[in-house]
Amino acid sequence: MSNRANKIADNTDKEDDVTKLILYRLRHYYVAVPEIEKSSKLNELLGSLEFNQVVIFTKDFEQATVLNKMINSPELPSMCIHPGISQQERIESYRQFKSYSARVMIVADEVGRGVNIEFVDIVINYDTPSDTDAYLYRFGRAGKFGIEGLAITFVSSAEDKKVVESVQERFEVSIAELPAEINP
Repeated sequence: MSNRANKIADNTDKEDDVTKLILYRLRHYYVAVPEIEKSSKLNELLGSLEFNQVVIFTKDFEQATVLNKMINSPELPSMCIHPGISQQERIESYRQFKSYSARVMIVADEVGRGVNIEFVDIVINYDTPSDTDAYLYRFGRAGKFGIEGLAITFVSSAEDKKVVESVQERFEVSIAELPAEINP
């Protein structure tokens, strides 16, 4: 291996070590659920889990919009961030979320890397991320400032399962099946 390749490998190893510390603040779970049942499972989780705020990641803005319409209610206000809204609207949405005008934020993958909210205690991968880096970016949003975080990934296909297995291997984190009851 060349000297340059060794430096890149060393930096990657150091970054992964920092990442492991970030991910260890979270309890990681997966939910095996058929694609067609994901929205009802999401409703069930939102109704049964105790949380301050939740961020839900989807694969695209159409899915984010549909979920926002399904979830948003006076009892559980939600908002949606996707590429179909202007940068100014995104900034205003983040501001509102930070001020607790909404307890749920649904984010389309295309704009997900910019989301950085302090008091989110649950992040849900409604759609499994494409790779381990995307998993890190999504779940690095939860469990900050001493808040214990919960990371939940919906697994609906063999490809989803492979991503979860890759995350466990790369970051040495255990992702167990979501138990029937979670101790808050």
